[in-house]
Amino acid sequence: MFTSFFAISAFFGLLGCEQPTNTQVICNKNPELCADLHKDSWCRFEKGDLIRNRFKLKNTLEPSGKLIYDQLLYLENYNKCVELASGVQHILHPERTNDRARAFGLSSQTLSELQETTKGSNDPHLAYYHWSRFNDPEAEAVLFAAESNGAITDVMLKAELASHYLRLNPTKSKQLYAEVFEGSTEENFKADWLLALATIYRLENKFEIDYWLSMTNIEITHANFTEVQMLALIKGNKILQRRLDKDALELAEQLQSGEYQKSKLKTLLDKDIREAHSPL
Repeated sequence: MFTSFFAISAFFGLLGCEQPTNTQVICNKNPELCADLHKDSWCRFEKGDLIRNRFKLKNTLEPSGKLIYDQLLYLENYNKCVELASGVQHILHPERTNDRARAFGLSSQTLSELQETTKGSNDPHLAYYHWSRFNDPEAEAVLFAAESNGAITDVMLKAELASHYLRLNPTKSKQLYAEVFEGSTEENFKADWLLALATIYRLENKFEIDYWLSMTNIEITHANFTEVQMLALIKGNKILQRRLDKDALELAEQLQSGEYQKSKLKTLLDKDIREAHSPL
């Protein structure tokens, strides 16, 4: 048991396999999951994520570290949002402001309890949480021991570690990102991984690759960009720009279709990793 919330969940028992996504349905059938939350429409998405994850926890006999880690993140997001909302004074209905303030206090307490009870966990997700949030040296040791032993399989957690190694050990970062791209799906792929990789190649003064990966991110996210700044990476070479833009479009389509295996990015990363580990 990790918090008083889990004790409540155990007390009410399991409901079965059905997993409703409508939060109002969940709250109506499981009022104990929503009683400490505010009632109006502020922080709708944060509250919805938290409620749905609470429902998953209630229906899980032995919650995984990943599920509890998600609960910590959802609690953090909700707590931050409702803190801001509690500072907004409702003139016509002051009781709504009071309700948000109550929810902020309760969510702060619940978050603190969950942080305390997960401290010292040997689960990699929870170790990552305590290391990244509190710089906990014991959690750091657990996390990197798990990484060294190949015990970390979750794509998102690997991506966090790849980001950590970005400047400390670029080759290690590339290797982890290669595993991340290898294990990602159309559903969980994150375009930001491309920007992290682009940063590595920029630090290596490989500006063509930096341009290619950055433009692939832009193709996927449709982010605004300044063409002059992008062109500066390749010294204004318009012919090279057309080729790299074409390659970026191709890579974007492959990654969004789950076809990393066929991509030039896989070829590049495999080559870089192989060369980095080859004896001089």
